[in-house]
Amino acid sequence: MPVAEPWTAPSVQEDGVRSSLDMASLLLSAYELGDWINQSAEVTDYLYWKSVVSQDQEVKDLQIHFAKAKELFEECQRFGRFHPNYHEAKDKVKLIEKQLMDLECVSKFKESEQAVDDMLYEVSRMIAESVSDNIKVPSNERNQGGGCGSGGSCGCGSGGCG
Repeated sequence: MPVAEPWTAPSVQEDGVRSSLDMASLLLSAYELGDWINQSAEVTDYLYWKSVVSQDQEVKDLQIHFAKAKELFEECQRFGRFHPNYHEAKDKVKLIEKQLMDLECVSKFKESEQAVDDMLYEVSRMIAESVSDNIKVPSNERNQGGGCGSGGSCGCGSGGCG
């Protein structure tokens, strides 16, 4: 099987001299960055709480109840809020979700997950901005707003949003 030549992308330096981007070097740097992230306190904390949550029997029990409640709610949701059990099923899902979030291990897991997400967003943002200020960086922001069609609460007053 033939070995591929290392790929290089042409680029122009600030002084106008043409250079090339060494993909092998770029990949090595990316793996090194990944190793630094994996060795960070945020990822260590995340992995610890993930392990605790996965071994906690109370969490497992609540997850089973949550799955059943969610299935019932989805069945009611097919007919909309006019289904006779819609509000009851929705309230049950919210109650079990709150019970899960009230567990220390779950709330710590969610906090550590958000810390890792924030760190990854910042790394992505710095990399993107080093290339151009106009590059969009995806994020998991919950409060981005949205209209009727985005699944968000747009505030239009129709009662059918979010």
